Amino acid sequence: MVNLKGTRIKLRALEPSDLDFLYQLENDTSIWEISGTTKPYSKKVLQSYLENAHLDIYEVKQLRLCICDADDVCLGLIDLFDFDPKNARAGIGIVISNPENRNKGIGAEAISLFCEYAFSTLHLHQIYANILEDNKRSINLFTKLGFEVIGTKKGWVRTREGFKNEIMYQKLNPYVH
Repeated sequence: MVNLKGTRIKLRALEPSDLDFLYQLENDTSIWEISGTTKPYSKKVLQSYLENAHLDIYEVKQLRLCICDADDVCLGLIDLFDFDPKNARAGIGIVISNPENRNKGIGAEAISLFCEYAFSTLHLHQIYANILEDNKRSINLFTKLGFEVIGTKKGWVRTREGFKNEIMYQKLNPYVH
């Protein structure tokens, strides 16, 4: 397995001790719009999720890792979802929990590490990200990391303000053509 440690952060598997962090993050209504969450999660449901977090990506079609600092403090989560081994692709999602930690390079380092893992270890051909059109920070981040726009889904996500367009970004594996 590739090293999932960068200069400032590391990516690691979820641990039982992450329950309170996961509970706080999953129930943060300010990020529900980007996560697609529509209801609160109980600690019991999240505990069950943690108990099954070890399952193989080929079995559950997703992989969620904690983004941690050097002291193993959880800063956020990064996910591969809709893992499709036949077509060698998956979606990627990321959230940095504390707004004070955003826009400081943590997300860029986490995405770079995760893409390297997905391309070199899982042998994915492509990774895609779905970003709401008004999420300028995420658009700038993914664009800076080599993701390219491949389409717009019109009126795709219902929000409190109405329907929003979602832009689909894609990055192809630079090692395989």
